Amino acid sequence: MKRRLAFLVLFFVFTSVFAEYSSLGIPDSSDIRKELVETWFEASLDEIRDNIAEIRSNQAGQKFRISIEESSSTYAIVVAAGKIAEVNVYSNDGVTRVPEYVYPGTLPGTWVLLKDKKTEKPLSIRYYFTGDSEVYVQFTQYGKVALADLIIFGYYASKGSPTGVPFSTFYTASLDDVIKLTKKSIPWNYVLVNNSLYDGTLTMISEINRLIPKIVLLDNAMYDEDDKLINVIDGKPFDLIGGEDDRLYLSNAGCVKWVADGLVFPVSHTRLKRGPLVQSTVNVNDIGYQGILAQKNSLYFSLDWVRNIASAVISVNTGRKYLYTESGVDVNINPFSSAVTKEGNSNTINYIKNTGYDIKLVKSLLYVLAATEPDTVYLGAIREVSRDVKPEIKVFNKCAVFLPYFNNDNAFNCKVFFNGRMMSLEDFILIYGDSFVYFTRMRASQKFSLYEKLE
Repeated sequence: MKRRLAFLVLFFVFTSVFAEYSSLGIPDSSDIRKELVETWFEASLDEIRDNIAEIRSNQAGQKFRISIEESSSTYAIVVAAGKIAEVNVYSNDGVTRVPEYVYPGTLPGTWVLLKDKKTEKPLSIRYYFTGDSEVYVQFTQYGKVALADLIIFGYYASKGSPTGVPFSTFYTASLDDVIKLTKKSIPWNYVLVNNSLYDGTLTMISEINRLIPKIVLLDNAMYDEDDKLINVIDGKPFDLIGGEDDRLYLSNAGCVKWVADGLVFPVSHTRLKRGPLVQSTVNVNDIGYQGILAQKNSLYFSLDWVRNIASAVISVNTGRKYLYTESGVDVNINPFSSAVTKEGNSNTINYIKNTGYDIKLVKSLLYVLAATEPDTVYLGAIREVSRDVKPEIKVFNKCAVFLPYFNNDNAFNCKVFFNGRMMSLEDFILIYGDSFVYFTRMRASQKFSLYEKLE
């Protein structure tokens, strides 16, 4: 009897502690929030100002800081999850680093109630649940019910979805409660990730970085199926003055093919041929403006290049020859309805045929793609405005490789291999802020093996 009683006590303690974390392993403050409704959430602004910021712990020992943050027109009641971090402590003996709890206000598990200062009415409740502070679920009041929004880096993946419950429900609801209430109305698959599924992508990033010091940019240079240096445009051999050495001579397009070759070689023991990669994939009206220009200018070079390369890779991987039109390599999803702006919400144009996506949308888009298509890398053709001719024309001249993944904190990362160098996605977006990017997909691989010229 005593043994059974001890087991029941341990079981109760275990389940109670486990309940303080969501099914995602995120610290939960719902029990703490149940004790804050009258004194914090429903109290007047003056009363809240009299409250002293306090630290409370859930049954698992996870600490939360309850405080008020004010702006000119709104105020927020923040139940912030804490973490232990090293901070600087200054003394007569100098500066030392000591572990201390910090409460940034956007850690997974943080809950925020935003209210209007003038009316003191609630505006929204926000739950943070990932390693990215710009990805969150939010609730607003509409009549007697709450509406749900899912925001990913400033874009609505879901907006105004009815929950069927009062707004006040979310004063005390846990994240698991939120997911259950909205599982049919919010695309949670866009944001619930498993960071252990990106080994192929991380292998590719490491291998590319290893050989980057050997790359020398050379206009129109690429390596063919026999590892011979040829011209991308006409396929003729390159005659390097002084002969070749152990360096890799690659153009912008040549870099992208080099990466694709690293995927196909372990499967087929050969590399991609140039000819099929330059085939046209775009039909234009011969008597239209773009058609007339296309007769004199290569308007779609990099678009054709990334489409044909991705189609060739899937053909090698499946053992079946796929033409571009039947390969399914194009990225053409439309996951967002509108953007969050200071002026309010604005409609978002997602995918445009033969154009791709506005660069402003790319980070949000790649986040969704990384979550829903783990261990996939993307070839991007960049559409720019060319001012070399009058009137100005829009051309696809350059391309890049995008390698998205989630780190150990479930925070989104994406490396961009472009012009023989690796850069962050944020830097790439800054460079091409007025452009569009067209994406095709390739499956990442841990067997990735790049062509390397040895000494």
